[in-house]
Amino acid sequence: MATFKVGFIGTGKKPVHAGPQGYGMAHQHAVAYKALPDCEIVACADIVEENAKAFAEAFGVPRLYTHHKAMLEKEELDIVSVCTWPHLHAPLVIDAAVAGVRAIHCEKPMADTWGACRLMAQECERRGVRLTFNHQRRFGAPFRKAKALLDTGAIGELVRIEFGAGNLYDYGSHNFDLANYFNNEITASWAICQIDYRDENLVFGAHNENQAFALWQYRNGVFGVASTGMGAGLIGAHHRLVGTEGMIDIGAVNAPVLRVRRFGERDWEVIDCGNEGLHGPGYIERAIADVVKALREGGESELCARHALNATEIIFACWESVRRRARVELPLMIQDNPLNDLVARGELTPKPRG
Repeated sequence: MATFKVGFIGTGKKPVHAGPQGYGMAHQHAVAYKALPDCEIVACADIVEENAKAFAEAFGVPRLYTHHKAMLEKEELDIVSVCTWPHLHAPLVIDAAVAGVRAIHCEKPMADTWGACRLMAQECERRGVRLTFNHQRRFGAPFRKAKALLDTGAIGELVRIEFGAGNLYDYGSHNFDLANYFNNEITASWAICQIDYRDENLVFGAHNENQAFALWQYRNGVFGVASTGMGAGLIGAHHRLVGTEGMIDIGAVNAPVLRVRRFGERDWEVIDCGNEGLHGPGYIERAIADVVKALREGGESELCARHALNATEIIFACWESVRRRARVELPLMIQDNPLNDLVARGELTPKPRG
């Protein structure tokens, strides 16, 4: 008999072609839970009954609901996966925490405002609920091996972390999380940023800039640099780690997924990552296995809310820098979403899609 009863809030519809309106993340979470012998998916909830029925049929889920509160009231759940759009994350997570769920694994980004991010983490912490977020790339071979190279001094002392990405918030939440992972979860001291937002770019209902250039510094002196959108090519890599004695590239354009070069050497050393790239395979399975292991053994998952807050704070600090037209000192003392505010007040006027 399974040790942990699992429920889902937001099954979605498994897309024919994954994209900005859906990746079927609940379906990917379900595959990961099904692979664990001490987990059993017992219920799911989605406001679209057709989606819940399809999910239940695909994964042998015995009970389905069209309202998450009904599921939380009737089921004795140990773990809940929240796989909805970001603006719903905080209220759904808090509902699950109040209902007595022991662990909640939520999709990223955390939430659509900085205040909501902090509130959901606070309410889970004060109730003893383990809250985690699906920054699954931490468990990929290219990123793990890059961290091992750093830790063994392959490029000397870390000086700077750079990344190129589509945006700071949706895709960028992975990049910031990994940047913090490489820097041992040291929190940032300040951030400064400028963006361009002329064409509406809604990803899962949330505004994302078209282009950004951001600079921040961690408390240990390491710098971070991000260039997004049209400027992502400036970095030309998913991440670049620059040290006193060399550099590591992860996901460089037209290059092997992981390579290292010491200063004074002409050629890159390619690091074998098997069949693993930037996105998998197997990363979500490993992430959820880590979440369940932490619940089982009483430790802290790498995907904990504390780590997610570290990354998300820098994202909102970058947008707050745009709003203030100044460097922003941390910790971040705002509640809202600065990008949403700038659009609402007409200071940014992105052209609507279509």
